Amino acid sequence: MEFTKQTRLRGEITVPGDKSISHRSVMFGAIASGLTEVTNFLQGADCLSTISCFRQMGITIENTTDKILVRGNGLHGLTSANTTLDVGNSGTTIRLLSGILAGQSFSSTITGDSSIQKRPMDRIIAPLTKMGADIQSIAGNAAYSTCVSGNAAYSACITDNTCSAYSAFAPLEINGRSLTGISYQTPVASAQIKSCLLLAGLYADTPTTVIEPALSRNHTELMLSGFGATLTTSANHTATILPNPALEGIKIDVPGDISSAAYFIVAGLITPHSEILIKNVGVNPTRAGIIKVCQMMNADITLLNMRYAGGEPVADIFVRYTPNLTGCVIEGDMIPTLIDEIPIIAVMAALAQTQTVIRNAEELKVKESNRLEITYNHLTAMGADITATNDGMMIEGNATFHGNTLDSFDDHRIAMAFAVAGINASGITNMMGAECVNISYPNFYQDLQNLY
Repeated sequence: MEFTKQTRLRGEITVPGDKSISHRSVMFGAIASGLTEVTNFLQGADCLSTISCFRQMGITIENTTDKILVRGNGLHGLTSANTTLDVGNSGTTIRLLSGILAGQSFSSTITGDSSIQKRPMDRIIAPLTKMGADIQSIAGNAAYSTCVSGNAAYSACITDNTCSAYSAFAPLEINGRSLTGISYQTPVASAQIKSCLLLAGLYADTPTTVIEPALSRNHTELMLSGFGATLTTSANHTATILPNPALEGIKIDVPGDISSAAYFIVAGLITPHSEILIKNVGVNPTRAGIIKVCQMMNADITLLNMRYAGGEPVADIFVRYTPNLTGCVIEGDMIPTLIDEIPIIAVMAALAQTQTVIRNAEELKVKESNRLEITYNHLTAMGADITATNDGMMIEGNATFHGNTLDSFDDHRIAMAFAVAGINASGITNMMGAECVNISYPNFYQDLQNLY
């Protein structure tokens, strides 16, 4: 797909429903009793993979034009799929579903596409095994060597979580069994790890506690509480869940996805003469780091009509072209709140007037692609002055973008970020593999062109 320089973007837009919340609405509705009704569900490939997996396990899910109806069978009402569960490209599905499957009375095999089969699963295998789960990487794609402790045994790698070279990948074989609650400190702030363990904790015999180094997105905590789980959180990034709750179906109105809104936020700020109103966007503080970054960079951004929907804060976001953006430092506890937005933030930073430094973002290396490396390479190819670091990058600013041929590497966030860069570049920007946006935002290109 080709992109050319635009002189302005004007109009209103409503982005699709939040991907994280859409996934969870189906998962939690499936293990609750009764009907869960979901409006503004994201009809992207990832979320449709979640629906497919739960249908294979005996859950009736109606996908109508305006809502999703999930008829849950209760906490212990799933049945064996009798076939391999395929999550497609969805890391959220494979990791959260693994937590649920670990406590079932049947065995499951779960896999995904070539990208999923390269993403690390040891980060959930280790703590689930500590809970008593029988979960392992199959098909010869687990690799491990000597533990830091000097014990080369696989069991020590899992039990101690100290192996420096162990990695495991999908497909995963999960033999459901009784679980025991644990207290576990995650090595990284990850909503997928946290949610996996909290969901496994529903099937444990004692409470399960997850402690993070920084607070990751908290949609699981908010939504599980809404379904009736007993879950407490504390200021030191700790969440504790009690086992065997009586979950009941609820109504969920999914807010617009701030990760999808991010591309239009940045497009409005960096494209001359632009004004964009993005309506009904979820602004949960654990997700809204990009808003804080924009404010730090002196962007003309305003939150309007603040309100709550289903326990989640929602707002309309108005942005106006800001020619005097300034750089900033993005690091530490901010990173989990904007981890998916770093590629588009880097695009904005390249056009700012002063240097931006991004640190502590090594998690981007194990997303759908190595987003740190690809963002660096693509921005450099378009004329930006960037220095790559082990955990981020230093972006000098004052770039003048020129078009180039770029590869999305089948990563939807790379494709959308560099579409925005392309409409601010001279010449033609050709995006290879542009159709991967179907994973999270099937109508992205049309919505962008409607603002021209």
